[in-house]
Amino acid sequence: MAKLTTFRVGHCTHPSCMVLKGSGFASRCFPSRAYLVETRAGLVLWDTGYADRFREATSQGIYRLYSMVTPVHFEARDSLLGQLKERGIAASDIAMLVISHFHADHMAGLRDFPSARLLASAAGWQSVQGLSAFASVRQAFVPALMPDDVGARLEFAESFAEVALPAALAPFTTGRDITGTGELFIVELPGHAAGHLGAFVLGDEGWTLLASDAGWAAESYQQLRGPSELTFLIQHQRAAYYDTLRKLHALHRGGGASIRLTHESAEDYLPPGKAAP
Repeated sequence: MAKLTTFRVGHCTHPSCMVLKGSGFASRCFPSRAYLVETRAGLVLWDTGYADRFREATSQGIYRLYSMVTPVHFEARDSLLGQLKERGIAASDIAMLVISHFHADHMAGLRDFPSARLLASAAGWQSVQGLSAFASVRQAFVPALMPDDVGARLEFAESFAEVALPAALAPFTTGRDITGTGELFIVELPGHAAGHLGAFVLGDEGWTLLASDAGWAAESYQQLRGPSELTFLIQHQRAAYYDTLRKLHALHRGGGASIRLTHESAEDYLPPGKAAP
């Protein structure tokens, strides 16, 4: 069975009502998370969260709009590379780094892992090719964060054959076994961004779905509450987003897997009565 470790790698703030209808105008903290999946085939990193270079890459030109709209908080202690080193894991130990989608808050640390195989959706990669600076900001993509050799290292999830998933994971029926061990299955979660990916991870306590940005708060899939309509000025496809949200809701009700969203509140992971760190 795979071992899943969650890392908080900086956070941003935003009015709550933008990400969850009817939740008010108060500012809400949205942690950015990365996940380490220890499989029999090696160490797989799911996204990277923020990194020091994000601040530099969004400090000038039109890219300043990114950090103005979603103020980012990142300190040296938040570094994913540093957090991994504290666990005795070097950058060179990462066999594969999966990019759920090409928004900067999910891949700002790519340059910290120069030897890892990179995996993403072909549709997602194609969507960020040849963009103007304005179009890049609109898609939350910051080209300066990409490794210079990304073209040589990047593989596509679509190159892995689709296989049947266990019935308990319905309404999800197929996935792509990217390690060949039956521990980590890539699934498509369309709507938020072109080529937006999630993954089912099989651990000792059962299945976990890393649902990336298919929602921004646990209430979204628990209660079928979507974000502000204004967010669909930058999100990819509204109809697909809600189709995916309904699938998460059904999965949640069926109890076949726990669901992790990249930006949901820390309290969602804590037992009742425990305070957030």
